[in-house]
Amino acid sequence: MKSGKHVMLLALLCVGASAPSIAQSPPPPATEFISEFVIANRILADQGVIADGFGHLSARSPNDPNHFYMSRARAAGMVTVADVMEFDLGGQPLDQRDRRLFSERFIHAEIYKARPEVNSVVHSHAPTLLPFGLTGTSLRPVSHMAGFLARAAPVFEIREVGGNDTDMLVSTPKLGAALAKTLGQTPIILMRGHGFNTVGTSVKQAVSRAIYAEVNARILMEALKMGNVVYLNESEAAKIAKKSPMPQ
Repeated sequence: MKSGKHVMLLALLCVGASAPSIAQSPPPPATEFISEFVIANRILADQGVIADGFGHLSARSPNDPNHFYMSRARAAGMVTVADVMEFDLGGQPLDQRDRRLFSERFIHAEIYKARPEVNSVVHSHAPTLLPFGLTGTSLRPVSHMAGFLARAAPVFEIREVGGNDTDMLVSTPKLGAALAKTLGQTPIILMRGHGFNTVGTSVKQAVSRAIYAEVNARILMEALKMGNVVYLNESEAAKIAKKSPMPQ
């Protein structure tokens, strides 16, 4: 059951983008940035996007673009300020101490290398999206909140880089770089038999995209059972992506 606090915070993620644009503001104080990062982890857990102990969220440092933040290896719903760690773009922690790390931090590191405009990455194992990486049925937008899915989500096939004997985890820079290449300039990538990743120019945008990618997948799966599906066309998706409440 969603707590009142999390419902309110989720609503904040969906503030209308119709407000006039303003010049980019200076980075928030470190304590505020980390606190919001922790809240975003809790929202992803609350919404079932990271419902296990293996998905993760990251955010590029607002003070050093060659660093990013992730929690130690811990379930998103349990992350606290004390769990947040700083990494370089090689995926190495600045202060590990005795804390366990997520082995797939290289997903985040390599996306940040390849996409300078990306400031946040979500990695999820939400089962709703898995069929779209297995069957050849493309994840395309049917919901008005999923205009960012204008192009069918690409699928990362780890066998093309790691061969037929991997553990399916993107646990090396080489595999992370291959995933980032497949992602290209899109906002989402599926991972065959594994999960998906969304990216955004902010934590709010990456989290919103992850939530609505999962919602769109659920709607599409149900629609496919009922008959022919009417997808958003390119013009609709483009206008929605531009005007819909997808926070920056």
